[in-house]
Amino acid sequence: MALLFMAAGLSGVVNARSYRPSFRPDALKDRPVGRPNQVLVLGSPHLSSLPDSFKPEMVEPLLQHLVAWHPTAVASEDISGLQCDAMRRQRERQAEAVEAYCYDPTAAGRATELDVPAANAEAERLLSSWSGTPSPAQRRRLALVFLAAGERSSATVQWLRLPIAERRAEGDLTKELASYLQKQTTRKSETELIASQLAARSGLERVWSVDDQSFVGAPVDDTAYGAAIERAWDNAATKARAAADAELYARAVQPGGLLALYRAFNAPAFAAQKYQSDWGPALTEPSADAYGRRYVAYWETRNLRMVANIREVLGRAPGTRLVAIVGASHKGYYEAYLSQSRDVTLTDVEPVLR
Repeated sequence: MALLFMAAGLSGVVNARSYRPSFRPDALKDRPVGRPNQVLVLGSPHLSSLPDSFKPEMVEPLLQHLVAWHPTAVASEDISGLQCDAMRRQRERQAEAVEAYCYDPTAAGRATELDVPAANAEAERLLSSWSGTPSPAQRRRLALVFLAAGERSSATVQWLRLPIAERRAEGDLTKELASYLQKQTTRKSETELIASQLAARSGLERVWSVDDQSFVGAPVDDTAYGAAIERAWDNAATKARAAADAELYARAVQPGGLLALYRAFNAPAFAAQKYQSDWGPALTEPSADAYGRRYVAYWETRNLRMVANIREVLGRAPGTRLVAIVGASHKGYYEAYLSQSRDVTLTDVEPVLR
């Protein structure tokens, strides 16, 4: 009897592993009416990790390639002001993530007398009747409202779209906030130097913040968890990836070096190499508390939610051409999840970067 139960259990495992759903959205052949939604996922290094000799103008060749693709929307790996506001209300669970990833809109909120939800609603209201030729005062006002909404990358877009002489404090936009916006235009970050610049040069009014750091999970022993993940990462694939990255980063400040780095991070083989060094080993690490599997749960949940945010943006204006600028580690997951949608066409980034 025990053998029968064991055999039945094993059979269940085999069946569970071999089962494939009959409904496969990615395999369907029908097409939506009208222009397709197109998404170009740009895997990016974190520019803050580049050598000190990196200069903002070094992104210019990359920007020219992206502008030539003619996006109608830009998304970045940032948490929305609304989600940060919700996370602040769960400070016991989210304090560390808020501190690391969320912009503090307090000063802009005081200037506008708007909290984050009200400022987001005000930004939507302003854009719903936005003129094709807004005045500098209107752009300064929208930049301030975006700051109060917790959407600093979109505020930077408005600042970049102002003539240089009009990038100044006025009315509720204080000298401190104007100075902050000016510093954002050269901040060593892919959000400011690429996403905001791309949106501004493409004639867009904002950047869509699509990151999600709301995953909490069950409590763990942080020391043991960290040690388990470090052991999983200690493998030949990680060492090979680190050596290749170090060489690419060292050359990034040379002529053509940054574009070469982006081409390498967006090559077809990158996602598989990254998986073999990171999440694959994590799934098989043997800790009793399955820390590696918990880590992969966090990673997959975060990417699913980020892609869901992108899908929501596409639903606002079907036929959108969206550039998503994300950490290179996310690119493979983004494309895998986006490809399952019935109304998303992915663009190969390699030809765009040639």
